Amino acid sequence: MDKKNRVITILGIVSIILLILGCVLSFALFRSEERKEEVEELMALEREEMLNDLASAQVQYDELMVRINNDSLRIKLEQEQLRTQQLLEELERTKTTSAAEITRLKKELKTIRAVLKNYVMQIDSLNRENANLKKENTVVREKYMEASKQIDNLAEEKKVLSEKVTLASQLDAAKVSIKLLKKNGKETESIKRAKQIEVSFTITKNITASTGEKVAYVRILKPDQETLVKNYSNTFLYEGRNIGYSMNRKFEFTGEEQAMTLYWDIEETLQKGNYSVYIFVDGNMIGSGSTQFE
Repeated sequence: MDKKNRVITILGIVSIILLILGCVLSFALFRSEERKEEVEELMALEREEMLNDLASAQVQYDELMVRINNDSLRIKLEQEQLRTQQLLEELERTKTTSAAEITRLKKELKTIRAVLKNYVMQIDSLNRENANLKKENTVVREKYMEASKQIDNLAEEKKVLSEKVTLASQLDAAKVSIKLLKKNGKETESIKRAKQIEVSFTITKNITASTGEKVAYVRILKPDQETLVKNYSNTFLYEGRNIGYSMNRKFEFTGEEQAMTLYWDIEETLQKGNYSVYIFVDGNMIGSGSTQFE
């Protein structure tokens, strides 16, 4: 073989070797990338499993909170529950490619499991002790419950009696009437012709109510449910809030029946429809009535 043919042969062998090396490297890189994906997938599964474990631990802590009455133990449980929540949040922020972080968090989770198991054992022990104490105190509790029931019955009877007395002592307005009056004082059903609204009612006899000076407040509601008022500062207290009134009248209550008539001067344009009137004395609504005006 001459020199030229030897050179060609050597170059061919080198080319074949380089081609083989290229194939080997490509295969190695492919396997490396494939292995990397497998590792990432495994870490992702481990991360998901830890998230589920931490969520389960949070639920267990909530269940343990319901089962304990020991304040000192409750504080410790709350601290561990907070620690678990912080670890859960940290794990949610951690990337699955961080193998070191996943390993560290796995150790933290292992510690949490051990602590949780210890608390479960403590609480079970305390609950067994409490169960024994409850059995020993059954007779005492039953007697206490019986006495409490008798006291509650007496309190309820007293409450009912007090409510009856309170209701009996409230004034009552009967014969509630609302009319329209023309300029000459005669009654009309036309809202356009009316110059006054007359509201009359009778405070009924009540010997159980407190006597003395009282104030009757009258509210006239238009068809749109707005109250007729001359001055928006005219209010009185009813059920814990100040509400406006149309008219009021001071009177001396003696316990006997008492008739009362109040007049509203119409200075505004009023619409047709249903007009309602409500009477209040001593913070109570004591009567009402309504009339349709054309």
